[in-house]
Amino acid sequence: MTTAVVTDEYPGVLTVAPRAVERIVEQAAREVAGVGAGVQVDAEVYPDRTALAVRLPISYPSPIGRVTEACRAHLASRTRELTGLAVTAIDIVVAELTTETAAGRRVR
Repeated sequence: MTTAVVTDEYPGVLTVAPRAVERIVEQAAREVAGVGAGVQVDAEVYPDRTALAVRLPISYPSPIGRVTEACRAHLASRTRELTGLAVTAIDIVVAELTTETAAGRRVR
């Protein structure tokens, strides 16, 4: 667990668990166009910052470079907005290319 200093107006500390950061980042990644389901995140959380390792499924035929850069910017912004932690590093691994079409069963 980690702590972040809150303003002088309200003395105390804010504790953000790594699992909470991971869930926030997973959801934020799914908000980016071209990212498929099944995002996996590992977060190292320090008192005032976090470092992220993200495994992304990218929807085919989305441009991988554009999707990962958009995702990196969105994750840094949303993580800062929702947790108050600065994001110092975002390592992205494209885990798979997915097709979002689900093959249905035929009934005869």
